[in-house]
Amino acid sequence: MASKPRVALLAIDQGTTSTRVVLFSDSGELLSVRQKELTLLCPQKGWVEQDPEAIWNDTLQISREVIRDAQRADLKIAAVGIANQRETTLIWDRKTGRPVYNAIVWQDRRTAEDCEKLKNAGHEQRIVEKTGLRIDPYFSATKIAWILDHVPGVRSRAEKGDLAFGTIDTFLLWRLTGGKMHATDITNASRTMLYDIIRQQWDDDLIGLFNIPAAVLPDVKANVANFGQTVPDLLGASYAVGGMAGDQHAALIGQACFESGMIKATYGTGCFALMNIGTDFTTSKSKLVTTVGYRINGDMHYAVEGSIFNAGTAVQWLRDNLGLLVDAQQSETVALSVPDSNEVYFVPAFTGLGTPYWQPLARAAITGLSRESHSAHIIRAALEAQAYQSRDLMEAMAADCSNESWSSKNSVLRIDGGMVGNAFMCQFLADMIDRVVEIPVIQESTAWGAAALAGLQSNVFMDLTDISSNWSCLRRYQPAMESAKRHALYAGWKAAVKRVLI
Repeated sequence: MASKPRVALLAIDQGTTSTRVVLFSDSGELLSVRQKELTLLCPQKGWVEQDPEAIWNDTLQISREVIRDAQRADLKIAAVGIANQRETTLIWDRKTGRPVYNAIVWQDRRTAEDCEKLKNAGHEQRIVEKTGLRIDPYFSATKIAWILDHVPGVRSRAEKGDLAFGTIDTFLLWRLTGGKMHATDITNASRTMLYDIIRQQWDDDLIGLFNIPAAVLPDVKANVANFGQTVPDLLGASYAVGGMAGDQHAALIGQACFESGMIKATYGTGCFALMNIGTDFTTSKSKLVTTVGYRINGDMHYAVEGSIFNAGTAVQWLRDNLGLLVDAQQSETVALSVPDSNEVYFVPAFTGLGTPYWQPLARAAITGLSRESHSAHIIRAALEAQAYQSRDLMEAMAADCSNESWSSKNSVLRIDGGMVGNAFMCQFLADMIDRVVEIPVIQESTAWGAAALAGLQSNVFMDLTDISSNWSCLRRYQPAMESAKRHALYAGWKAAVKRVLI
């Protein structure tokens, strides 16, 4: 009698700079992975776009490759999960599926003036109270409005119901299901500035404020749900899409941060730290945003989030724009070749500053340069900036919490993302935030989170305990820096940031 094929879960992790498709076992073992780099388009200063067709074609190509790997290994794919770069905005034709404009990326700053007008008109408080978000070009609403108002004929087509809006998850789902599903999950909806995360529905008041036809908005589902079936001709068979989440929320799940007070931070293109705050919505007093952590089986968990818009991009910029590095991995060796940064600070505000400054028009700067400064100091300063920015976030979280809630759970930061392979960055991070930093065995936390959600829908997992049982620590970094040095270095960072604030 032939043995039954082993069960696997397929995750599509569509990020800002690449698309990855990962095949996992039910224990989180990485069975196959494919990746395609994605080009960012910058047609004007402060504008960041992507080609939606390139995203789709890359996703389709590498999904097929991973599925072939599964077939060769006699693996049965139980379900598909999708994680995506959040806030990146698309509008497409419902009949043809063709986008009316490029995807406007979350980093894009073109609507900064529009956001400033909304703030000056006194709208921010009601947006915070409903969505947990602050008014910023980062979020989707002003991007949607820009496309409606600047691409000829689009607004009238939208008002007729001919067009659909979505973040990348929604666009991929639409294509994968042959246009049968126009849906998103609650975490991605919560990042639009149009979704009331207390009432858990699109908000008519905010839709009116941004002048967006409600007909373009997708249905909103929980993170574990029936998101439809893929078209057989696309992937060789029909697969159930059972889980979706924005990338940072997927990483929260992949890192098994299911208890109130647990924190994860993902260091990729940007860095985003989320702390699970439980089932009660509260607004931040420290310029963090409150967001949906996840909704599973009717249980809503909220999170507070700190957003660093540029993390890995600082190292990429040194490599690609200045030619100071051959590859990003080289940065660790170069940073360790000097004893310190020689008082050089790198504020990587290429697309503005996020938490706690919220300055979309701020720009990057390297300060403290002197005659003896050289490239190693700048490279080291770029890595140190990740720790300084993270301390900004940790201090905001601490200020939002009571002493009791800022407990032992918060003394550990679980991290993931492309930069965590840099041991220098990880140790400096632990030193600067004065907390233990842990890296999981399953380092594809975002993809694993999406796969785990699909596993819950397909009964590969029974509950969150099954996901938590797969989490284990690979490496742990203990803080070792003297307090006086830590505070002195951070004071230098705060002084450098002041120089770029508008």
